[in-house]
Amino acid sequence: MRILINILKGFGGFLCLSMVNAHAISPDQANKFSTLALDCIHKEYPNKISHTMASDRDVMPPRKLHPAFYGCFDWHSSVHGHWLLVRLLHMGPQNGEFRDRAIKALDQNFTAEKIAGEMAYFAARPNSSYERPYGLAWLLQLTAELRQWDDPKAREWLEILRPLESQIVLRLKDWLPKLSYAIRLGTHNQTAFAFGLMLDWARISGDGEFEKLLVNRVRDFHLNDVNCPLAYEPSGEDFLSPCLMEADLMRRILTQEDFSPWLENFLPQIPRDGRSDWLSPGMVKDVTDGKLVHLDGVNLSRAWNLENLAAALPKDDKRRAALLAAAEKHKQHGLASVSGEHYSGGHWLASFATYLMTKRGY
Repeated sequence: MRILINILKGFGGFLCLSMVNAHAISPDQANKFSTLALDCIHKEYPNKISHTMASDRDVMPPRKLHPAFYGCFDWHSSVHGHWLLVRLLHMGPQNGEFRDRAIKALDQNFTAEKIAGEMAYFAARPNSSYERPYGLAWLLQLTAELRQWDDPKAREWLEILRPLESQIVLRLKDWLPKLSYAIRLGTHNQTAFAFGLMLDWARISGDGEFEKLLVNRVRDFHLNDVNCPLAYEPSGEDFLSPCLMEADLMRRILTQEDFSPWLENFLPQIPRDGRSDWLSPGMVKDVTDGKLVHLDGVNLSRAWNLENLAAALPKDDKRRAALLAAAEKHKQHGLASVSGEHYSGGHWLASFATYLMTKRGY
C-alpha cells in the first residue's frame, strides 16, 4: 500500500509531517466520483457563462470560448472536474475501472491548441476579475497535483498546462498586493479557501515569492481575528464556511504552538466534552436548485476543515474529540448527497467529496 508523505511548511520554518493512506478512498467511491466528472467535462449544456462581452465577436458557444474547460456547467467546475480525475489517477485505486476512460478524456482536453485557446481568453481580458479567486486557484491545484504525481502522463500534461499556469500566477501576483481586505463569503469569492489552494501550489512548485506574498496577506488579514460568529453559519447558499475555512487556512501558516491559542481566541465555542451537536450540518430542501444545493457542499468542506483542525492540535487537546465528532457527522451528510440524479449538484459535488476522502486539504 502506497503512503503519501505530505510535508506542510509553516511560517518560520515549522514542518508538519503527515502520513496519509493513499487508498483512503474506496474503489466504489473512486468509480462513482470519476463517473460524475467524466459525464460532465465534455457536456457543453446547460452552461452558465460569467462572460463580459465587448462586441458581437464575443458571442460564442462555450466550446469556442473555452476549448479545454467548457463542460460541467461553468469554467471552475470544469477545472476541478479535471483535477478530480488527475487526483484519482494519482491517489486512487491503481486497478480502478475509471482509469482508461479518464486518461482518454484528459488527453482529449489537454492539448497545446486547446490550452492556447484558454490563454487567449484571459489575454483578451487583462484586467478582468474572471474566475478570481476560486477558478484560478483550482487551476493551480490541478497543476500542483500533476507536479506531485510521478508519471509520464502527468509530466506530459503539466508541460501543456504550464503556459496557462504562468499566466494565472502573474495575474494573481498582480492582484494580491491590491487586495485591501479578506473576502469573507461562503461562496466562490471567498479568499480563505482559494488562498489554501494557492499555498499548495506555491509550496509544491517552489515559488517562494508567491508563497511569501500569500503568507503575508493571510497574516495581515487574519492574525488578529477573534470570536468568529460561527452561529451565523451557514448562509442559505454557502458551500464554504467562512469561519472554519479561515481557521483551516491559519493552521497552514502557524506553528502548532501559535495555532492552538489563536484557534481558542477565534473559535472559543469549540466544546471540550467530545459532543457533535455543537455544529449542525446544512439542510437542503430542494436538490434541483443550483444555489440551495450549495449546502451539500458546505457539509463536505466543513468535514475536511474540522478534520484538519483536529489534526493540527496537540494530541492531548480536549477540543479534538468534538472537532472529529462534528466532522464525521458532516462527512456522512455530505457523502450521501453526491449523486448524478440532479445536475445542479452532480456537476461539482464529487470534486469536494474527492478532496475530502483523499485528504487533499491536509
